[in-house]
Amino acid sequence: MSRIDETKDFIATRIAVLTVSDSRSLDQDRSGQVLVDRIADAGHVLADRKILPDERVEIADQLRAWVANPEIDVVISTGGTGLTGRDVTVEAHRDVYEKEIDAFGTVFTIVSMQKIGTSAVQSRATGGVAGGTYLFALPGSPGACKDAWDEILVKQLDYRHRPCNFVEIFPRLDEHQRRK
Repeated sequence: MSRIDETKDFIATRIAVLTVSDSRSLDQDRSGQVLVDRIADAGHVLADRKILPDERVEIADQLRAWVANPEIDVVISTGGTGLTGRDVTVEAHRDVYEKEIDAFGTVFTIVSMQKIGTSAVQSRATGGVAGGTYLFALPGSPGACKDAWDEILVKQLDYRHRPCNFVEIFPRLDEHQRRK
């Protein structure tokens, strides 16, 4: 199964956090704060943090801006992944993705099933890659953010994690754009 290879050095990633909400402010953003705290505890760097309303174009524009920023390796959003009319985060993410990480949503669902049973079907958590940057959309609850970080992201964003991890393939994410 998975393990940490202690012979390898930890490599900190630079992570931006986006909370999607029509009603929260920074001081009320419990889900975003869960992510910020876990990012720091794991030894990564918080590169930026914002709150935006549930507006597809605004969300996609912010994701594109972070993808274009060479100081950001990973973007994690929280909120707007449900089924209501205002939940447009997944669509905004897919507007930006070059490749979707299909298994991320599947693994998140498996993790969620263990915590909240069949209510997990109401989440549309997703992950993808664009411009050499990883992007993940998580539900807007603190519990979902804890589950996604503790069970998936903390491992996949650790270079020492074996048998494989997201960090070790950073240099190859944009190889299709390089001149041959």
